[in-house]
Amino acid sequence: MRRKDEKQAAEGEMTAHKRSDPNDKEDEALAEALRRAIGTFVRTFREKTDTHKSAQSEALVLLERDGALNVAALALRRNVTHQTMRLVVAQLESAKLIERQSDPSDRRSQLFSLSDAGKLELQRSRSARASKIGSVIKETLSVKERETLKASIALLSRMSDAARD
Repeated sequence: MRRKDEKQAAEGEMTAHKRSDPNDKEDEALAEALRRAIGTFVRTFREKTDTHKSAQSEALVLLERDGALNVAALALRRNVTHQTMRLVVAQLESAKLIERQSDPSDRRSQLFSLSDAGKLELQRSRSARASKIGSVIKETLSVKERETLKASIALLSRMSDAARD
């Protein structure tokens, strides 16, 4: 029993130490600055390339990533109502960016997938952003800064992986 009490006391001290770590505030400030910088970066390049984020673009990305889905699954993944997603799907279908087929597991349901035009649209918008970013890198950053940027990409990827776990 005494060992258990000692262990709980040690864990309590560790928790208290973690809470009072002077680096916590610095880490929080760094996290907020990173969040703001990435948000501004993404919004700026979407605006400059006329590839704004929209319900339609997000639905296309979901279909690319997850494959054919029905309206209910799309709505769930986007955290919107079924009715809202039906409107988005209708717009995408009207623009011929997605295709409809019967769901083999439920003939009453329809699955939607990217059409060739939808795939091209995603590729076009990504290429436009990458091209603009590349131009700004070339015009703005020194060789040393490009190396720093390359290292930062690896760090961001590592953080993304850690957050997924």
